[in-house]
Amino acid sequence: MPPGVGGGSPLPPPDTPTLPHFVSDAPFDLQSVEKLTPEQEKLYFASQLKLMWWKFKQHRVAVWSGWFLLILYASILFSEFLSPFNYQSRNTRHIYVPPQSVHFMHEGEFIGPFVYPIRQRMNMETGQREYTQNTSKPMKLEFFCSGESYYWFGLIEADNHLVCPPKNAPFYLLGTDKLGRDLLSRILQGARISLTIGLLGISVSFLLGIVIGGLAGYYGGWIDMVVQRVIEVLQSIPTIPLWLTLSAIMPANWSPILIYFGITIILGLLDWTGLARAVRSKLLALREEEYVLAAQLIGASPGRIIGRHLVPGFMSHLIASATITIPTMILGETALSFLGLGLREPITSWGVLLNEAQNINAVVITPWLLYPVIPVIFVIIAFNFLGDGLRDAADPYK
Repeated sequence: MPPGVGGGSPLPPPDTPTLPHFVSDAPFDLQSVEKLTPEQEKLYFASQLKLMWWKFKQHRVAVWSGWFLLILYASILFSEFLSPFNYQSRNTRHIYVPPQSVHFMHEGEFIGPFVYPIRQRMNMETGQREYTQNTSKPMKLEFFCSGESYYWFGLIEADNHLVCPPKNAPFYLLGTDKLGRDLLSRILQGARISLTIGLLGISVSFLLGIVIGGLAGYYGGWIDMVVQRVIEVLQSIPTIPLWLTLSAIMPANWSPILIYFGITIILGLLDWTGLARAVRSKLLALREEEYVLAAQLIGASPGRIIGRHLVPGFMSHLIASATITIPTMILGETALSFLGLGLREPITSWGVLLNEAQNINAVVITPWLLYPVIPVIFVIIAFNFLGDGLRDAADPYK
């Protein structure tokens, strides 16, 4: 009897696909589909972070920038050891010494790294000091040696240095300033302030941006309206005049540590608005998802929903945004210190060092005072490349 007639099984609708009753009836071998190569298993079962890492490694410039920044941040832990001198050591006999060259060959003979002693004389016509090298007497450099004592992070006294100047011979690879202080040592130890102020500033900005932007995006309504108006007011104020105003408010008798944290808080308070808007827009789109409703039904608090369920969903984008924002913090500190309203002596940073190069006459006569701007340029470029790589790796549409 035909199917569907006289009590037989009913015919399926004409548009319904029929599945085979047995595996052997299938037009393809399911067993062969289930077998994956090790490369496929590695790809299909990889976590989101691992997929981001694989994609990030394809951005070669970003990878090299990341290694450069990693080495640079690791070096600030040993700034005193890497510096030939203490950054506050003065030598009035060696004021405005030009950069010295390191030599390896003397009269056709390999000696190793050495420098020639310098002689100073006063030019009575120009009123300037002139330095000449005594090329008849090479002075070898010492490595992993004992030199000027210092306090590592202000706590542990030590005198170990990577390189030490020869006895009775100066060694200034990048020259000296108006007080006879070694510029290389000051750049190496000033990196600790300039680089960490960006990390601390972005921490303050991250905290404010996630909390304020999260509340605005999760609750909406009048809270969102108030937050948006505050952000618009802050973003309408010119950045540099606002920095100058807030920096000028800090008392002049504050210690260098208080000024350091004051500058950090100022930079963080003025840079959270862009991050808050990014967090708000993401939460407005994610708060209607089913897993948010499920968390609400089981009694999860708004703080837990935002911190444990919503923010981790786009944390990769936040990390990329923070990486691009850190250079702004470094430039802000450099600009304030350069204008004399940021960090001040005896603390040193790249901005403080550039403050000495404000006089155009000093720059023309002693151009090596502009050397602190070189690490600033390289760090800003490296952070921008690293941020581009992280942003591309975190973007699922690329």
